[in-house]
Amino acid sequence: MSQTRFYEWNGYRCAYEVHSPQATAQPALLLVHPIGVGLSRRFWDRFCQEWSVQGYLQAIYNPDLLGCGESAMPRAAYTPDDWAAQLQRLIEQVIQRPVVLVVQGALFPIAIRLVQRLQGQDWVQGLVLSGPPGWQLISQETSPLPQKLLWNLLFDSPLGRAFYRYARREAFIESFSRRQLFAEAADVDREWLDTLQQGAADPASRYAVFAFLAGFWRKNYTQAIEQIQQPTLVVYGEAASGIDRVSRGTLAPQRLEAYLQHMPNAEGEIIVGRNVMPYESTAEFVQVTGRWLARLSQGELQTAGQSDNKP
Repeated sequence: MSQTRFYEWNGYRCAYEVHSPQATAQPALLLVHPIGVGLSRRFWDRFCQEWSVQGYLQAIYNPDLLGCGESAMPRAAYTPDDWAAQLQRLIEQVIQRPVVLVVQGALFPIAIRLVQRLQGQDWVQGLVLSGPPGWQLISQETSPLPQKLLWNLLFDSPLGRAFYRYARREAFIESFSRRQLFAEAADVDREWLDTLQQGAADPASRYAVFAFLAGFWRKNYTQAIEQIQQPTLVVYGEAASGIDRVSRGTLAPQRLEAYLQHMPNAEGEIIVGRNVMPYESTAEFVQVTGRWLARLSQGELQTAGQSDNKP
């Protein structure tokens, strides 16, 4: 495990680590972990280890989002723009080189906002999306009022604190993981359970989780997604599922096809697993990501509009 490092954004201490087996001229990987009870940059530990085992040399920057892991945990209703601004500071002042964003699940809106914030610059060279939300969900118009009511009346209240104490119990984490995240119940292992319980030990870690559950990330991102020009790899598990009523019944090929229809420079892969492939199907996820990045580095994948072969 690499040593924890820190930088400051907006007065908050933000944690990250670096895996860089060799210095290369290729873009670094910037990992974006999911938000949930006990989740942090530790979600990517298996990916980082397997990346090295398979012989890839790109540097990896693995940060804790604000409210998670070893980063500060202020009492705040975090939005994708908050986390995108935090990562923008990391890119511009710490990494100081182009990156490829590797994003887990419903944190895709953070990548969308980060691309928008860095528009016209060359910082983001590509994106790898691991199980992004179903298209019906991420393109759905929502009202901010229910989100604010959930936060004010439920999550940011004594009832919310009691719910978090319940949700961080091992029995709840194990049940939820088996029902909603993993394709194989046996993959919900001791490492996963211990990591999440440790990550949820600080009660202040509930604010990021509740901001996510309240839906402050929810809105219609159709136009923003269609404007992403960077090469993008979309990866789904063959048993992909959703917990939302909007896209719950959509199968992996349908989910993937929707993104390929709307993103100007995207391609996709379906691999074994369900919703957390970097953890449950690590070797396969590293393989498809590594092959795609090799093509990106060799100039085979170009920004939309630059290739004569692109319709």
